[in-house]
Amino acid sequence: MKSKLLLSAILLPAAMAFAQQYGGMWMPTELNEKEMKDLGMKISAKDIFDPSKASIKDAVVQFDGGCTAEVISGQGLLLTNHHCGYDNIQSHSTVENDLLTNGFWAKNMEGELPNPGVTVDFIADIKEVTPQILAGTDGLTGAALDAKVKQNTETYIASQKVENYQKVTVKSMYYGNKYYAYVIETYKDIRLVGAPPQSIGKFGSDTDNWVWPRHTGDFSMFRIYADKNNKPAEYSKDNVPYKPKHFLPISIKDKQENDFTFVFGFPGRTTEYLPAIAVEKIMNETDPAMISVRDVTLKVLDEKMRTDNATRIKYASKYARIANSWKKWIGEVEGLKKSNAVGKKQQYEQSLISKNPQIKATIDGLNKAYNEQAPYALNRAYYSELPRNAETLALASLFSSYVEAVDNGTFNAKSLDGFKTRLSEIYKDYESDLDAKVTAQVLALYATKSAPQFLPSGLEKFKDAKANVAVLENYAKNSIITGQANVNGATTYSDINKVFADQASLVKALKNDPLIQLWNNIKGAYVSTTHSKVTSLQADIDALQKTFMAQQMATDKDRKFFPDANSTLRVTYGKIKGSNPRDAVNYGYKTNLAGVMEKYVPGDYEFDVPKKLISLYNAKDYGIYKDKTGEVPVNFTATNHTTGGNSGSPALDAYGNLVGLNFDRQWEGTMSDINYDPKFSRNIMVDTKYILFIVDKFADAKWLLNEMKIIK
Repeated sequence: MKSKLLLSAILLPAAMAFAQQYGGMWMPTELNEKEMKDLGMKISAKDIFDPSKASIKDAVVQFDGGCTAEVISGQGLLLTNHHCGYDNIQSHSTVENDLLTNGFWAKNMEGELPNPGVTVDFIADIKEVTPQILAGTDGLTGAALDAKVKQNTETYIASQKVENYQKVTVKSMYYGNKYYAYVIETYKDIRLVGAPPQSIGKFGSDTDNWVWPRHTGDFSMFRIYADKNNKPAEYSKDNVPYKPKHFLPISIKDKQENDFTFVFGFPGRTTEYLPAIAVEKIMNETDPAMISVRDVTLKVLDEKMRTDNATRIKYASKYARIANSWKKWIGEVEGLKKSNAVGKKQQYEQSLISKNPQIKATIDGLNKAYNEQAPYALNRAYYSELPRNAETLALASLFSSYVEAVDNGTFNAKSLDGFKTRLSEIYKDYESDLDAKVTAQVLALYATKSAPQFLPSGLEKFKDAKANVAVLENYAKNSIITGQANVNGATTYSDINKVFADQASLVKALKNDPLIQLWNNIKGAYVSTTHSKVTSLQADIDALQKTFMAQQMATDKDRKFFPDANSTLRVTYGKIKGSNPRDAVNYGYKTNLAGVMEKYVPGDYEFDVPKKLISLYNAKDYGIYKDKTGEVPVNFTATNHTTGGNSGSPALDAYGNLVGLNFDRQWEGTMSDINYDPKFSRNIMVDTKYILFIVDKFADAKWLLNEMKIIK
């Protein structure tokens, strides 16, 4: 993707920064086959995606709406990350039978565990439908444009004839400049087959998260079940293992630096085409604000989880979720600064203007809108983090919305069922005393950091976190939402159905609940000072960004553009590589089991190692899973451009064989969501040698290996 633009010497480095090999999250229907083959690929683009016959896309699924997984046997065996299956492993765990700590391996198919609500989505076909979706939109803007696009989309979907187990969805690309239709097949009976203990699957935990060198066996296994006709079906004991159109062979051949790889999955969200001003605001304002809220939350949770085993189990998934974005944002800020992202984008904008002077008006408009929005966006960043970190405030927000819906007459039986389910999900792992301490800290930060004009009356008293705890604990004693106050003869902990038996009594009690009143005060201030302002300015920004995107594509003819990630199926490709992220620091491209033992800390929350793994290491009982160095490789890095949602994605070799399982990115390159830089950006994968070593030697689950096609 090297640029052929003849720019001045001043502008050339900026142009080249956006014309490097490897970066990109490409539509599988629009692959640059020539470049992939130049880099070493031996198969064709049709082998990767072909709607008319079996191809690699038939082995890749979106797992549970947020991760990726791949089919690795002819009996529907799925491989994904341990952290993608974490909630399900946790849901089957108790203090007495702690699958998180001990791991789980079914002895046969009868022992596989159902997971209600978990789904996987196959993509049967992708088509560009831009003309159909944008028909009749010339000259329309704002709400009128949105309404016409929505109408056209609904008309298109209604016109499509698909099977009763399929659905069609339409996705916007390039900020509304193009549209694509997806035919999706959803399977609903997904069972847990196996997972290593978290001392393998989560080894290094939060300390090593986003960090290289890494030594984590971040994988778990599930199985897709179908009806007797191999079609999607709700869970039933009569269902049978799914027979895929294609499954991935697993290669345990040695890897070398510069080997070609590609990753196939469902990346969540990137914003590669933002203007410089947007990146500057993210780097200097909104990311630091969200980081600060999670700083205080994680400190409170960590102190309790390290001293109480029951709390550790209950809060494990929540802690990991909060910490994941926190550490990513920290790396993102550092990476944007180190890669000079703002400076490069400013230079690139000037290079575009030199070729198309009309772009200057768009850039000026974006600069003006972002600067005007900045104080409101900062307040939104702090405000939005409150219920994401403090579950007491999340519950208050939910109950407040319930009261509003009842008063408006929009709450019905279906709404109630969904509401009860959401409440049950929170309450099963909720400790009101612990969360009071979290709430105290985040409110203190919000009251201290937010500009006075955004704060509700009375919130200034919450600036003292230590004093807040006593206030909030007193609120909790008189609150329904914490489960300490009684309504309709029950508490939210003891019997949710009974709590909702008399809606009038419940609504009356909720309106007097001190925590709901506190939340309504905070929310009211946000709505009155911030919401409409930030939303209207964002509408202006979105319209300008659509224009800017179209102008970039029309002006920079030598740059290959891919649509930003939006949880749709994508291919990214590159080479296995180490890195040199800063002066005198050089990272190799792989880690080994020996490195696990170097990090081993007996009994530690993050770096303990199972006794059996230690025994295998001491005996050097590696079987066929060692490489030519005599070691079992654990993780490796490559230049594939990945993001959230790529967790669990297959890393494939030049022949389309599975060689690794994507699970993370190198901390120095997490800014790749905004500014991919091949010098810093590396994705991190579990080596298939380590995965099969754990399944075979550690778990003694050889029956699973018999299903697989293993390339030796």
